[in-house]
Amino acid sequence: MVMELSLRDARRVALAAQGFAANRVAQPAEGRLVRLLDRLSLFQIDSVNVLTRAHYLPAFSRLGSYSRAELEEAAWGPRRQRRMFEYWAHEASLLPLSLHPLFRWRMERAERGEIGYQALRRFATEQRPQAQLVLDRIRSEGALTAADFENGASKSGWWEWSHTKHALEWLFWSGQITTATRRGSFARVYDLPERVLPKRILDLPTPDPASAQQALIARSALALGVATAADLRDYFRLKPEEADHAIAAQVDAGVLVPVRVQGWSQKAWMHRDAPVPRPVAGSALLAPFDPLIWERGRAERLFGFRYRIEIYVPQEKRIHGYYVLPFLMDEALVARVDLKADRAEGVLRVPRVTLEPGAPPATMERLTAELGRMAQWLDLAEVRFSESA
Repeated sequence: MVMELSLRDARRVALAAQGFAANRVAQPAEGRLVRLLDRLSLFQIDSVNVLTRAHYLPAFSRLGSYSRAELEEAAWGPRRQRRMFEYWAHEASLLPLSLHPLFRWRMERAERGEIGYQALRRFATEQRPQAQLVLDRIRSEGALTAADFENGASKSGWWEWSHTKHALEWLFWSGQITTATRRGSFARVYDLPERVLPKRILDLPTPDPASAQQALIARSALALGVATAADLRDYFRLKPEEADHAIAAQVDAGVLVPVRVQGWSQKAWMHRDAPVPRPVAGSALLAPFDPLIWERGRAERLFGFRYRIEIYVPQEKRIHGYYVLPFLMDEALVARVDLKADRAEGVLRVPRVTLEPGAPPATMERLTAELGRMAQWLDLAEVRFSESA
């Protein structure tokens, strides 16, 4: 039997699954951050810091003014206090430690040279001795950055990587090294997993690939609430041959319930433990890489909201701005806000606000209040709209 779901209820299921149904408080209690990460399964990492780095924002959108230091300690603090690890999940991500065994099949595939771009795969074969030299140096000297190796830093940009950086990245993909901490301008500091991750995590049994993929699909479904096959695959960047069998298995197990969503042409599934639909109230600014909207087709299906990040668009061709955050008000995306943290002046700058067609009259009032909360959380003294905003 296929359950019928209205678009309104599908939106409510998705919002509740993503943690937007809970009330925010002035000072979130300790532990709520880790519980949120367990619900979402990851915070995507991005290098852009025009506002604040992307991995800090999803928790603020859902919890309010939590302590960024709490996230940093959980991600890169002392081993005994570590609650997260970095790996390639939905792009570079912070993940709960409990998920480490579920990604070992991907690490093993990288170690064999079966995944990754060509420059990485070579380190599994003809260039393995060079990678071994890099690994040996980390093993003997301790945690190192790419810049600690001779000619090891990126030359002038994110993608212009040196030979050593490629070797480090292959070792990272294959699980032979991990991130110990971040340093300076957010440079990754690499070390051996056994010196970074708790022993209890490394000692957890490794599931076979099929079982791990099924667990990841279940995690995706729980985080999304209601989703198509493409949505479920995208959450952890699974390929069709990795995800399709897992979806079928979870349907057979009763974890995924087939649903037909009003207006959707694709098949969809709802997690059996998805929250019961009820009205969702609240306001939130969403990072460009927030899991509610990172799959742009899904954002259009759920909210009728066509969203494209314009960081890489020439300035004169940008429509909405450089670093634009959608504004969620209750159950709709009602505005787009271009933001910049001017730390030298202590100002949260708002170069541009674009209201969506049909935005409620209270949109600007509630948006202004949310910007005030964000400024306070970022330790900025005021919000300043440009004349053209």
